[in-house]
Amino acid sequence: MDFSLSDDQRAIAEMAEGLFRDYCNDDALRAFDLSGQPFMQDLWQACIETGLHALAIDEAQGGSGLGMTDLMCVLQAQGGALALVPLWQQQLACLTLQRFGAHTHASLLAQGAAGEALLGLSLDRDSGLTLSADGEGWRLDGHAGAVALAAQARALLVFTNSSDGPRLVLIDPAASGVSLIPAVATHGLAVADVDCSGLRLNADAVLPQAALEWLEPRAIAAVAALQLGISEAQLRRTVEYVSERRQFDRAIGSFQAVQMTLADCRIAVEALRSSLYQLCYRLDAGLGCQSEALATRYLSCDTGHRVGHKAQHVHGGIGVDLTYPIHRYLYWSRDLGLTLGGSAASLERLGDWLAHHDNLGWKYDLEENAGLC
Repeated sequence: MDFSLSDDQRAIAEMAEGLFRDYCNDDALRAFDLSGQPFMQDLWQACIETGLHALAIDEAQGGSGLGMTDLMCVLQAQGGALALVPLWQQQLACLTLQRFGAHTHASLLAQGAAGEALLGLSLDRDSGLTLSADGEGWRLDGHAGAVALAAQARALLVFTNSSDGPRLVLIDPAASGVSLIPAVATHGLAVADVDCSGLRLNADAVLPQAALEWLEPRAIAAVAALQLGISEAQLRRTVEYVSERRQFDRAIGSFQAVQMTLADCRIAVEALRSSLYQLCYRLDAGLGCQSEALATRYLSCDTGHRVGHKAQHVHGGIGVDLTYPIHRYLYWSRDLGLTLGGSAASLERLGDWLAHHDNLGWKYDLEENAGLC
């Protein structure tokens, strides 16, 4: 396998790393914690000015028209810097509207692609939102918890349950029938619980069932790319720490137990990288990727938990000191794991898929599943 990026992709990654580095050093992150801002608004404006906010959106809509691998490079850099900006939510929401509602939501799509309006996105399969037919339209009732930037977004694309199966719906958080309960996620991003009571939706606000199948693997890839960047940076900083911290007149990094612990972390990171790169390749190539997406989902949750807790462990007492930066990576990993539903739920879904598909392997018929993603 050759995981080498193209020259253009490396240039995009280097540009993103430089931008995030300028805004996200340890002092800047501490200042943000005390600022009360919902997200890093100055950095978000810089992302708009450099076009990072619309990297994967089609050129016809004002974006760069690049693929998931290119977006992955940026999100990996974002995760490594712990940059609190809604890059993946904004772009995947726009991409979904672009593919499944470009004519009916053209104005909102144009505003989102230009960075003039924030679009929120939640794929929580445990959402308590229920969609039911209501005359020629629809009615939405229930509760969705901790939707990122729900109070700041112009529109929200959320997961709902209906008699026809899971659907994606587009709602206005300021509409009558919607109430928000603001909060702050563990890693500092503003979220809000969304309560809907008799919210009336027209037919255009309910996307076809194919929209969820198309969006979910891309959302998994985006979150996993963030997790890969976080775990890489967390592991790098931990190696620096154990190389300097001395006990019994030796650097603790020379102890066999510490070395084996961090070796396990490195293996987990590389396993996630392999799965993620394959998923992004198949998404860009239009190949079937359901099993790859579920495997990446599980590995992202597992890597975040494994690396996060082992890095905290080898830091000892200093790891729980909030004036020291290593805890931020654990907080981010925890949030991303919850976004994906956790290791157990992800592994259960992968097991269900494997139980009903016996054609996985080198004889896998690509033509049968081409175009599903």
